[in-house]
Amino acid sequence: MLKLNREIIILKNRYLFLFLASGIVNDEGFWLIGVKNSDLEILDDKTLLECHRKELIGYESAKDILNAINLNLNNLMNDLKNNDISLDQPPIGISYNIPLNFLENIFDFWLEKYKDKEIWEICLGLLKIRRRVSLSNLIKSESIKGDSKKFAIEIENLHKYQPNTIKNKGSNEPMWK
Repeated sequence: MLKLNREIIILKNRYLFLFLASGIVNDEGFWLIGVKNSDLEILDDKTLLECHRKELIGYESAKDILNAINLNLNNLMNDLKNNDISLDQPPIGISYNIPLNFLENIFDFWLEKYKDKEIWEICLGLLKIRRRVSLSNLIKSESIKGDSKKFAIEIENLHKYQPNTIKNKGSNEPMWK
């Protein structure tokens, strides 16, 4: 029995579940991308409603992928902020204003790219550049070519979310006048 418990502890230290889930706290919805040690920790979390993505991967891999996803999301939020677009700020996690399919695309992209170390390094480098400047200008100016250009286009697309916003251009006149 002691040996089995030790093996479980070793397994927990070597692997993590990387997940994308929806949740609710104080009647506010949110998305959460994170890591947990076990499937039960995800299921037992009372704030989480539904798990949309869940991958059991190595500890270091999970941390690396989560960092890339967070950098991608930070870039996106900074872009929105720079364009004077504000999203609801949930108590935890990511704004529910961002559609699930958009977050799934980000999650899947970084999970897939991690499978090839060379591609991962190229994409992560491009993401770090994207933190400072738009990749669109580099793509248009032919500053990057080949696979780097292909990945730059994909990364740029992961930053293209624009919420549906209706700008009020003054007050509306009442219908009954």
